[in-house]
Formats: sequence, C-alpha cells, structure tokens
Amino acid sequence: MTGHHDLQVEREHLAELYDRLDTERATVHDEYAAALRGEDGERAMDRDVRVRETATRMRRLDVADRGLCFGRLDPERGAATYVGRIGLRDRATDEPVLVDWRAPAARPFYTATGARPEGVRRRRQFHTRGRHLDSITDEDLQGDGGDDPDAALLAAVNAPRGEGMRDIVATIQAEQDEIIRLDHAGVVVIEGGPGTGKTVVALHRVAYLLYTHRARIERHGVLVVGPNRSFVRHVEAVLPSLGESDVVFAMPGDLVPGLHVTREDTPDAARRKGSLDVLPVLAAAVADRQRLPDDPVPVRLGDTTVHLGADVAGWARDEARASGRPHNEAREVFVEIVTWALTERALSRIGRDLAGSLRADVAAEVAGHEGLARALDGLWPVLTPADLLAELYTSTDDPVLHRAEGDAWTVSDVPLLDELVDLLGTDPAAERAAAATRRRERDEEAEYAAGVLEVMTLDREELDEDLGVTVQDLTHAGVLADRFVEIDTRDLAERAAADRDWTYRHVVVDEAQELSAMDWRVLMRRCPARSFTVVGDLAQRRSAAGARSWAAMLDPYVPGRWVHRALTVNYRTPAEILAVATRVLASYAPDVRPPESVRAPGVVPWSCRVDDAGLPAAIAAFEAAEATREGTSVVIGPPGTAGAVPAAETKGLEFDAVLVVDPDRVLAENPADLYVALTRATQRLGVLYRGSRPAFLRAP
Repeated sequence: MTGHHDLQVEREHLAELYDRLDTERATVHDEYAAALRGEDGERAMDRDVRVRETATRMRRLDVADRGLCFGRLDPERGAATYVGRIGLRDRATDEPVLVDWRAPAARPFYTATGARPEGVRRRRQFHTRGRHLDSITDEDLQGDGGDDPDAALLAAVNAPRGEGMRDIVATIQAEQDEIIRLDHAGVVVIEGGPGTGKTVVALHRVAYLLYTHRARIERHGVLVVGPNRSFVRHVEAVLPSLGESDVVFAMPGDLVPGLHVTREDTPDAARRKGSLDVLPVLAAAVADRQRLPDDPVPVRLGDTTVHLGADVAGWARDEARASGRPHNEAREVFVEIVTWALTERALSRIGRDLAGSLRADVAAEVAGHEGLARALDGLWPVLTPADLLAELYTSTDDPVLHRAEGDAWTVSDVPLLDELVDLLGTDPAAERAAAATRRRERDEEAEYAAGVLEVMTLDREELDEDLGVTVQDLTHAGVLADRFVEIDTRDLAERAAADRDWTYRHVVVDEAQELSAMDWRVLMRRCPARSFTVVGDLAQRRSAAGARSWAAMLDPYVPGRWVHRALTVNYRTPAEILAVATRVLASYAPDVRPPESVRAPGVVPWSCRVDDAGLPAAIAAFEAAEATREGTSVVIGPPGTAGAVPAAETKGLEFDAVLVVDPDRVLAENPADLYVALTRATQRLGVLYRGSRPAFLRAP
C-alpha cells in the first residue's frame, strides 16, 4: 500500500494545482468582464465574439473542480506526468503541469498494462472527495502489480447512482479508450449490450474530437440525438462536465425546429412512414397540387378578354417542374410563363402597330389582375409542410396512413415534414417582403441615430455617462446606430437548435437501432461531412421501422466510410442479474453474444408471485424499502400499469434498484423490452409475476 509520506506529498501537489486553477480562473473572469465592457472603437460584433470565447473558457475552467487531477504516470525515465480533467501550464515556463486526459501523453494512463507497459513504470490513481485527496492506488507495471488496478473502476461502478450519467474520465478502460481516440473521419458504430458504457464512450469521443479538431468542429457544434426526454436529461451533463458546451441535445421528434413530438405511431404506420417507399408518396402529393384548370379562366383586360386554358397552364407547369426548383420557388417560373403567354395573347389582339408601346402596360395589368392571381393560387398554391401533410393524412384512402386529425403529429411524421421542407422550399415573395421589412427597420434605426446626433445638446460628461461612449467615438451616425442594433447573444447550441438548415460537424446517435431509414435522411442532411458516432444494440431494437443491420442503414449514405466496434464488458449489471437477463435474450436472439459482467457482488435477484389485489401493496413495499437506501430506483412494467414506467422510457438509463412488474405481458408485447427492463439495475433486481413462475427466472 502507498505510504503516508507519498499521500502527503500528493496532497500538497494537488493543492498547488488547484491554486493554479484558481489563478487561471480569476484571469479569465477578468478577461470576460473586460470583453463585456468592450474596447474603444470596437465593433459590437467583435465584442460579441470575445464575450462568447471568454465565456466558453470560463465554463471549461469552472467544471474542473471535481476531479481536477485523478492520476499520475511515472515513466521508466524522466519526470512524472499528472493527468487530469483539463490541461494546465506553468505561466512562467509554459511547461505543462497537468495533462488533459485527451492529450496523447495521457493515453498510457488508460492503455498501459503489465504485458505492454508502454514505457510506464508505475500508474498512480487518486481518489478524491471535492478538493481533498483521500487515498492513492498504485499499479506497478514492471513489478508485482502493486495495489488492485481495478479498485477505482469497481469503486465507480459500485457507487450509488445519482440523477444523471457521470463522466468516466478517471476510469476509462482500454477497449473504451481505443474507440474514444479512433481516428476515423466517417461513421463509427459502437455496438454493445446493456451496461457496456457505449453511450458514455460516445460522449467522451465527442469531447476527444473537440479537443483534437476544435477549430474544425467548434464553430458548427455537435448534435446528440437520444431516444426520449428522460435519456436526454440523464446524459446532458456529461459533456458540460468535461468542459464542452457547444452541443445540441435532441430527440428524433425535435429535429424540425418548433416541434417537440413524443407521440408514437402504430407499428404498421411507423413501418410505412419510416420506409423510403414513402418518398414517392410525398412527391406525388406535391405534384397533385400543381393543377391545370378544368375550364379556361377568363382574364378581362380593358376591352380585351384572354383565357388561361390547360394548354398554357400545362406548358407553364412543365417548365416550372423542369426548372428543378422546389415547389414554392418553381411557382415563380409557372407565374412568369403564364403572365408572358397571356400578355402575348392580349397584344396579338391589339394589333402589331400598337403592341410595342403597350407591352409594359399590358404585362403589368396581367400581373396585377386579381382574378388571375386567385386562379394561379388555386393552380399552383404556396404550400407549407404541415398543411400539406395534414391534408394528405385526412384525404387518403390508405387505412394505415389515414387519420381524422391530420396534424396530430407523431415521431414518425417528423422526417416526412423535414422532407417536405426541401420539396416545397421557401416562399420567395414572403422572403422578399421580410427582407424589405428588415431593411426598413435598419434604415429607421440609422435615421433615428442621425437625428440624435443633430439635436444632441448634452455636454461631454453627460454624453459619456448616458451613452457609455465618448464624443470622439461619435464620428458618424453609423457608430451610434451600431449601439441600437440588436446583437444575437445566444450561444451556439441555442442558435443551432432553432435553425433547420444548420449543419453540424459531428452527430452522435444513441439507441440508433430504433431509427428508420427516413430518420437517417434527416440526420444526413444535418451533417454533410457524414461524421457520426452511432451507438446501439441490434438485440434491443423495438421499433418496427428500426435497423435490422447497420449496413442496410449506412451503406446508402457512407459506403466504405463506416466502421464497427464492439464493447464486450458490462460495467453496470452484476453477473447475478445479467444471468437472468441473458436467458431472456437467448429466447428471442440466440445468436447474440451477451456481454460479460465485470463484477459479481453476490446479491441474487428476488421474485414473488402476486395477484391483482396484492400488486399495489407489493410495489409500495419495494418503494418504501428503497426510500431508506442511498441511490435511485424504478418500477418498470407494461404500458398503463399503475405506478410503473414502460421499459421503452428507461432505455439508456440506470438505477440502483429495479422492480419489474408483470414480465410475461412485457415479454409478449416485445421481448427486447423485457431484456431492457432487467438490465437497468446496478445493484438490486426484483420481479413481481402473476401465474406460474416465468421460465427466465428458473436457473438452468
């Protein structure tokens, strides 16, 4: 064991590191305050950039208190390397005094072994509580091994769970580290059974990518997509705890700004909407709104009447479609050709001698004709995705897609709405009007500022105090006008989440086996670089539209640019509980190899037969017992069970204690749901069943 002297030395060194952290933090806080004040003559936009940059640096320093330094590497020759949550340098020498866990120099902390020491003589792990160093674990990589090398890992996995996922920066294992640092520019699929840490590995991979490719990734940010709101709440603290905040967390139902959809479709509807076969249905719905008149439309122009018939409308429609523009933008082509054709018809009746001088007037009269405008709106209307899709659902005879309330959106509708955004495009006329409004408002602001300068009679001191600028600053109206321009102070994550056309540099998809082919089209639009970390387990797929193979989902988009990595060790589920869950897995996926548990604490799952009358009391007894223990607990059962949470809502989550209710019903509805339910527990598992004892509870 490590001696008291070593412990005292390391405590002193850790105190020095915290002093450096506090000094660095105070310096950055001062820089942030200075950025808020701005500099003389500094543009508002430049000031805004400085504020954001220093705020980001502050956040990275503010998260470093917990576990600032968690280890040390002693090489065969040379000085020791201290490894921590962030990197710190000596301000006088610029030499590193603490190495960021993502730096190449820190990698042996996670990968060195007695068989392959990688030049490391000893690995030392620090066990801290707040800023206090409680104890040290040493591992001699070139001797007898020293203390237990798994002590830190076992302490972490045995600790009671809190409300959210914790980072594993101090206990990353070798197979996890290999994936985190994998140098692959395309799609990395991380597959692993329950408890293998695939989600937290993916999040640490994002932190690593931001560290190594910050200039490329940070300006556009990272999108993390999870299966449900509980999952997002569970994991969203991991990246901020690692100092990374330019991340958007979302569910598939959030991927169109303004929508937050959680309602699920029936399996048949989800399968139909999730298939690429729905694409021609959407295209046909758009084409069906590009109509020809049943009867010629009369357009009276003074003493002359011309008619818009199917011949002209058909020609205009063909040209508009051939333009390749989205529906709303192609409307301008349609209108332009109709207007030209009717103008020419009108001029031909006026006579060749007069046509030239009247052409502009006739064209303007045709373009402004109210009756023609109404007819054009009917033949080629401006469409919105929501209106078109809702009308499609209410008008179709297809029993799978038909519903009375067309805009009662489901998660499966979101990729269809997103597809229609591209098929329909924007309304150019509305955009021009909005742009004109913005220009008018800016002109009014500038005019107001110029007026302020003209009538200003305040003396220098009053001006300096009231406006926060000096008289010399006000060399022209534009400087003052800049003070009235509203600056977008939202951080990157807020701006990205609100912008449907925002493109991310990297996307993480968790529970990816649940995503449909149409979901993948949405995500590929969001990341043109096709840089993804995909997390999933095909054995846990429950969606009728989900993935049956990674190749089927990814090859259409990134052929030859995706790699598969497997995690094989279960860090969450004790061996005693995993043995029960594995029997369920074997019943519906016999070819899937379950992960191996890293621990066997000896606590055997319990089970009890109950009837309808006794179920509420049994659940209450479980909850009362767990209330006296530290940690978290949950009751999981079939949808609609009083006091229970459906298994689908616990995907990706973990609890110290789990009570599974009515497992036969869960198994009958979806075997993967029971497998998920049984693998949420980190310490204790109970099962309440009806009727005969379920087969998976009977030890072989």
